[in-house]
Amino acid sequence: MSVVDCAWCGTKFTPSGRRRFHTDACRQAAYRARHRNGNPVRDPGRPAADRTVYECSECQQRYLGQRRCPDCNLFCRRIGPGGTCPHCDQPVAHLDLDS
Repeated sequence: MSVVDCAWCGTKFTPSGRRRFHTDACRQAAYRARHRNGNPVRDPGRPAADRTVYECSECQQRYLGQRRCPDCNLFCRRIGPGGTCPHCDQPVAHLDLDS
């Protein structure tokens, strides 16, 4: 098993399943911090949907921040964070630039 850091306090622990916090107290503290003053804050571990590149499995068309293909009416698979290409204005994922 792999050892990971608690998302709240940084304590190292062996997770079971998708657990991100080593205790329920850390999980609750993180929840309270995100929802302080009645304004939930987006989890910084996940990219915002409007900066995420999606690709239709049917027509292979890519979209930026659009989860459903308007032509095929299917949900697209998430490629990852990205933006538009400055040269051709097409959605480009950061993973495409690394290769």
